[in-house]
Amino acid sequence: MKRKAMMMAAPVLGLGLALAGAMPAMADHAMGSYAATLNQINNSGASGEVWIDVEGSTATVTLNASGLAETFNGAAYPHVQHIHVGAQGVCPGTEVDANGDGIISTTEGAGSYGGIGTTLSVGGADKSPNAGVDVTVAPSGSTITYKETFELNQETQDSLANGTAVVVVHGLDPATQPAGATAPSDLVPELPLAATSPALCGTLAMQPAGHADTGVAPVGSTTGGVENGMLALGGVLGAAALGGAFVLGRRSTATR
Repeated sequence: MKRKAMMMAAPVLGLGLALAGAMPAMADHAMGSYAATLNQINNSGASGEVWIDVEGSTATVTLNASGLAETFNGAAYPHVQHIHVGAQGVCPGTEVDANGDGIISTTEGAGSYGGIGTTLSVGGADKSPNAGVDVTVAPSGSTITYKETFELNQETQDSLANGTAVVVVHGLDPATQPAGATAPSDLVPELPLAATSPALCGTLAMQPAGHADTGVAPVGSTTGGVENGMLALGGVLGAAALGGAFVLGRRSTATR
């Protein structure tokens, strides 16, 4: 059974933001290679890197990460991941922790990295912002080895070209986040704050001519048992979605 999860509200993570949709198309094409080191946010203990090769409107995205939260209630922990666009093009620092609780929430971080331009979902699943909270198409577990080739929408191409594209991987381990374990999520109060907060972030930068050397053999996306895992998180988030508590804002995308 398909389980959709609303992991963030319209004003946050850019899922409901119309920022990218409102951006004028740029004359410069995004063709080329981009890369970013994915640095930990919220003391997640995770690390990673991402490479994107763009040829025409086709992108090949390779993302490797390790040290992420592995399980939630004994099941594989899905980590939704996106290319964010349309804002400052930077990763949030501790200065955005407005309430001083020690956790940069998705709400607090959204002003830095912007709205979702592309969902880095597994396999042939939807790559548009509309799939941004679908945990059934997110890689899961403590390690991500992801490589996918797909058509890149105009909003993401524009953001790559102007240097404001940011990759964010979400999901912290409540067991290692005291503040995030006891406080309710700013998005889904039924969940701990840690469950919906960012864990990794990196701003994509254009690389020298030629493809970025990923050092990774072509492999499929590792889902880590998402179909059978994360029933607790997916169920609660899905219930919130069905209840209309958190709404995914729709953006019309000419390239999708």
